Amino acid sequence: MGNFQLEDFVAGWIGGAASVIVGHPLDTVKARLQAGTGYGSTLSCIRTVYRRESVFGFFKGMAFPLTSIAVYNSVVFGVFSNTQRFLSHHRCQEPEAGSPRVLSDLLLASMVAGVVSVGLGAPVDLIKIRLQMQTQPFREGKRPGEVAWCLGTCHLPSFCPVFAANLGLKPRVAALGEQPAYQGPVHCIITIVRTEGLAGLYRGASAMLLRDVPGYCLYFIPYVFLSDWITPEAHTGPSPCAVWLAGGMAGAISWGTATPMDVVKSRLQADGVYVNKYKGVLDCISQSYQKEGLKVFFRGITVNAVRGFPMSAAMFLGYELSLQAIRGDHVATSP
Repeated sequence: MGNFQLEDFVAGWIGGAASVIVGHPLDTVKARLQAGTGYGSTLSCIRTVYRRESVFGFFKGMAFPLTSIAVYNSVVFGVFSNTQRFLSHHRCQEPEAGSPRVLSDLLLASMVAGVVSVGLGAPVDLIKIRLQMQTQPFREGKRPGEVAWCLGTCHLPSFCPVFAANLGLKPRVAALGEQPAYQGPVHCIITIVRTEGLAGLYRGASAMLLRDVPGYCLYFIPYVFLSDWITPEAHTGPSPCAVWLAGGMAGAISWGTATPMDVVKSRLQADGVYVNKYKGVLDCISQSYQKEGLKVFFRGITVNAVRGFPMSAAMFLGYELSLQAIRGDHVATSP
């Protein structure tokens, strides 16, 4: 085969769809913990969401990522696999020789995949976060002479621009009763573009870049070496069990270490459902640290690591088994 192989993209799409179905409930919990209010712990968040919104609350906003994140993962896995294959061919001129993969090739391919992922995935992630967070009440501490208030339960029929100006917040044209800010993914996109411009779709992209470039290095590299380590020398490729275990461990490592920047990204993207509080990455970090201390950047680390295992296990297993079926191999082939 040539350096470029289209089946990597197809297999990545299948794996991406599997990972969304497996991981979205915990992804919703993670988003609520990081950018929401009133949750003391992961279990408290799960109980609160279930009590207020039933089991369907955990799948809020899943339709859009199910269609879009599958494409997103298709591009990420396709770019990583083809870039790594290209680098290997350029280095040793034997793309099909089955020579051991070099760390520098894996590192550079992971970084390229991380950069590409932000360009494609930032709008997808933004819309997912907005849909997940729109039922969240927004609370601001009261000042002397002012009444405490809560978006979504306030007695005002709509957002008061004078009150917003006093708090230093930007008014939003949105109903703040029980009516959700967004009626679905398409309405969410239209609203963001209308009120914030096209650049609004990339809110939090810089934080996502700082999360995903190192994050994908700690995603693909551990997977490759773990799957090679688990696989007996007599086998030409990892078994489904080895893929599942290595993929899950790689996901837990990647998501666990990415949590601090994931918190910043989630807050920047959730910011703007009703009001805008943050001016950028540094301002978000500064405000979050001043109000909640260092521990805020590790909020959701447990659910991130727990969620990362089944999601990544499903992702890699779907990817590898799809490649096996497409290529007619008897053993899965690592990316």
